[in-house]
Amino acid sequence: MRIAATRPEHERLPPSIAPRLAPLPADPEVVVVGAGAAGIAAARHLVASGLRVAVLEARPRVGGRVVTAHLRGHAIDLGAHWLHAGPINPLVQLGAERGEPLRIAAQESHVFVAGRPGRPAEQAALGRAFAIADRAMSNQAGWDAPDRPAASALPPGLGPWGRRVALVHGLVSGRPLEEVSLQDFPSMEYGDNRFIAGGYGGYLARLAQGLPIALATPVTRIDWSGPGVAVEIASGVILRARAVIVTIPTMAMRAQALFQPVLPAAMAQAIDGFSTGIYEHVVLHWPSSPFRGADRIASVIGGRHRPPGLLTRVDGTPFHYYELDAPTAAALDARAVGPDGARRLVRTALAAHFGHRALHDLTIPIVSEWRHDPWSKGSWAVVPPGHAGARQTLQADVDGKIWFAGEALSRLQWGTAGGAYAEGLRAAEAVADTLTA
Repeated sequence: MRIAATRPEHERLPPSIAPRLAPLPADPEVVVVGAGAAGIAAARHLVASGLRVAVLEARPRVGGRVVTAHLRGHAIDLGAHWLHAGPINPLVQLGAERGEPLRIAAQESHVFVAGRPGRPAEQAALGRAFAIADRAMSNQAGWDAPDRPAASALPPGLGPWGRRVALVHGLVSGRPLEEVSLQDFPSMEYGDNRFIAGGYGGYLARLAQGLPIALATPVTRIDWSGPGVAVEIASGVILRARAVIVTIPTMAMRAQALFQPVLPAAMAQAIDGFSTGIYEHVVLHWPSSPFRGADRIASVIGGRHRPPGLLTRVDGTPFHYYELDAPTAAALDARAVGPDGARRLVRTALAAHFGHRALHDLTIPIVSEWRHDPWSKGSWAVVPPGHAGARQTLQADVDGKIWFAGEALSRLQWGTAGGAYAEGLRAAEAVADTLTA
């Protein structure tokens, strides 16, 4: 049985890179809460602008929901892995400028039907179903369109492949499409994705090199009643600054009474209205798997067990990701079976499709649990139907003292580290303009 206080498995391994960090200034002008993608972006910009910055991170590492660990000699991402939306992702552009080892995601994919490779006609039919659904949903979506469930735009007549289309889109949305605003759909499948050798978490750790970050320093209170802000940490120490940028996930933010006085009603309602997105990795080490070719998505169709998603031969290694979506994770949590229950579920599903003998060398070294992580409480923030304006609401400042940043605020790159980084830059630019005016 899972014990609530147990440290999530993805936090039990040390990160692949621990950057050298600078000490905090004695008199910061800006405090950044959180050293994930948004916090790192904000700190880099503020330091470059000549401002004194103190970054406070609750975890004993940087990166937030982007972390790479070494497993059997390979760098494996335990959180974010894809660099989505290449043309607009600032981490892709920055990585190219820095000479980071980026590569375009493979376009080929696997289709298995009832344990056998899909026939060309079956693969073509699945591709057509996705194309028809995406076109129909994109035509009905848009930020000026009525805010309604994304599932309501799925076209009829997709035949037996429609369930697969809805399952995959629900996985990448973080919730079933009935629970996702249609207005977010145009940004879900923005193309030209990339991976990075050595892991996404390793890349973010390199970007944090030399920044003034205090680790294992959770913030307990932000008092904005005075002329500036007073940021209190768990030890009782208070840092005073002119402004604060809060980058912690909305799901974690609403779990504590962080602000004194409370935020304006519109801000508080925006934060409270997000749903918790779920996308978990069950990391497989499976040298003899039937999947060939590096970094390919696999669709396993037919039978009672329907894996929402599989990414195979990650970085050309024997590692694979079996993804858990929100309904699957909820079912596991309802039975209180923890990560070992996820392991049993995955073995059962793969055996049903490929046979028990095919699993003779399968091991499952780690299962992510971002939904149970106290500093994230989910994989990303989801906009439910009727809440589409929340991202824009949070982009405003509070009394010229508090700014928010993170993936939850991104209209084009929500749910991604690239979106978080872009929002960190946006907030830092606004703060720098305000403080240097």
